[in-house]
Amino acid sequence: MPDSRAALFEQRPAELEVILPQPDHCFRWYEHDYPYSLARWNHHPEFEIHLIRQGSGRLVAGDYIGEFGAGHVALICPDLPHDWIGDLAPGEHLAGRDVVLQFDGAALLALRGTLPEVGDLQRLFEQARRGLEFTGKTAVQAAQLLEQIGPAQGLERLILFLQLVNTLMKAPTQDAHLLASACYAPTLDARSSERINKAFDYLLTELTSDVRLSVIAQRLDMSDPGFSRFFKRTTGHCFIDLMRKLRVQRACR
Repeated sequence: MPDSRAALFEQRPAELEVILPQPDHCFRWYEHDYPYSLARWNHHPEFEIHLIRQGSGRLVAGDYIGEFGAGHVALICPDLPHDWIGDLAPGEHLAGRDVVLQFDGAALLALRGTLPEVGDLQRLFEQARRGLEFTGKTAVQAAQLLEQIGPAQGLERLILFLQLVNTLMKAPTQDAHLLASACYAPTLDARSSERINKAFDYLLTELTSDVRLSVIAQRLDMSDPGFSRFFKRTTGHCFIDLMRKLRVQRACR
């Protein structure tokens, strides 16, 4: 397993994540280590419920950036770019760090004709348009259900999934926190995603040393002003402001 984000980009350039349907299930559940080839700045048309079992780092979701730790649970809406960037020592590897559940929200809502109760999910999906992080008892209950779904089969698996989305839907206000800002408009092409991954790689690698916008701009074959505009347009953050925020977060730990 490569221990640098740059090596992961060389193996699999960041792009739209294509999630293949599973014939025996209405959603996809899997767990993965970190680093992992799919743990990158990406987007997809499915909803994603994500659990962090161990480790810490920063979640970037659209123009949102915030810290995460063990027990973190988030609901990512369709086509919201996201990445859980872990704090790792050189060569460190976290086995089974992530539990991921992805599902087609539109397909679920299409069942309202025969299962009217499914329509209740519309409210959750509307709330999640900017992504949601869950805390408190809601996060604890959601994490337990995500773990139970893994080994479950058949109808039991479906029941647990419905319990999970119902738990998120009924989360009290203090347990549900919006991620991306209301004005965020993502740039979703594969080339932009690849460039942003390389920019994050450089930024996190050189965070404690002399980070220069000109260096990453040159690596991406862009002018300094062009890279600055591109980074702001794609992530919602100014490169220098994001660097300062990351340094403050690291210093506070």
